[in-house]
Amino acid sequence: MCGTWMQTIAVSWLVLKMTHSGTQLGLVIAAQFLPLLIIGVWGGVVADRFDKRKLLYVTQTLAGLLALIFGLLILTDVVQLWMIYVLSVAFGLVLVVDNPTRQAFVSEMVGRDQLKNAITLNSTMVNMARVIGPSFAGILIATVGIGTCFIINALSYLAVLIALYLMNGRELNPAPKSLREPGQIRAGLAYVWGEPKLKSTILMMLIIGTFAYEFPVILPLFATITLHGGAKTYSLMMTATGVGAIAGGIYTASQAVTRETQLVWSAILFGISMLIAALMPSLISALVVLVIVGALSVLFIALGNTTLQLTSRPDMRGRVMALWMIAFAGTTPIGGPIIGYISDHSNPRLGLAVGGLSAVIAGGLGLYVYTRGLKRLARL
Repeated sequence: MCGTWMQTIAVSWLVLKMTHSGTQLGLVIAAQFLPLLIIGVWGGVVADRFDKRKLLYVTQTLAGLLALIFGLLILTDVVQLWMIYVLSVAFGLVLVVDNPTRQAFVSEMVGRDQLKNAITLNSTMVNMARVIGPSFAGILIATVGIGTCFIINALSYLAVLIALYLMNGRELNPAPKSLREPGQIRAGLAYVWGEPKLKSTILMMLIIGTFAYEFPVILPLFATITLHGGAKTYSLMMTATGVGAIAGGIYTASQAVTRETQLVWSAILFGISMLIAALMPSLISALVVLVIVGALSVLFIALGNTTLQLTSRPDMRGRVMALWMIAFAGTTPIGGPIIGYISDHSNPRLGLAVGGLSAVIAGGLGLYVYTRGLKRLARL
């Protein structure tokens, strides 16, 4: 995950260096998640139908090879913008299968009783990497160049492959595999739409994922345009959100019981923290608030993820998590360019504020559903 965050930073910085355009940055990031938006549910069907451990061997190997190609193109100084788009789409195709498979594989590793803590531990691990990865990326970009970040990311996938190999397959808790039959995507959508808790959680993430979780787009622009900084400034901002995310993950893991109202209030507070961050006048004040933003962002993700995995049937879990990932990351092709355009033609502060407002609105809708409208939602 450190390598993945290094690559995220490097891609953003490479595009800004080549184009000086927030709109182009939003489009490149959108390209990576476009396959997830279009065929993401199909990836959930694949995750439900096949052995998840074997699927991860394939997806992780492909992702590592793509990172290697990316790095070599940069190091040989032949990379062009269209190549970045092509490789971003290729990464996205891998993510279509990899994301729901990884999410659903968590429950197979630990079982239902430890699922909440495992999800939170996974989120904490990802966000620890968000602290380490951007820090190293900032140093490497400033010293040896952008291409090295991709090479290190390519090598980092070996750690995942080795971990998968060393697992004792007899100790896993595999979910029953879905049989190949027509209408599995439609069945997954109908199942989620018929479960009020699943439907409301995914709809909240659909709103928040479209506009609020666009940090790879908005933070580079906030660092360069608003705060007049460089790669180091962007790296520090990503690190601040990562530090907060670790704290948020630890807090979530300490909670023995998860209530629906915690999920909606985490969304509302997440949005308010983003609105405050948009008003910060200096780097120091922005970093302080971004720590809070990071904590609340991972709190919402962990609570939503746990709600879905504990509520969904094992044979449907892959498709449910695919819809979750579409709402979270697959909406980037819509939200990324919008936030980039707003920041380009107005101010990055406004782009950040739009994300915060969307989270407040989503949390408000969720609060209405859980307190007053649950029965009405069930009849829709």
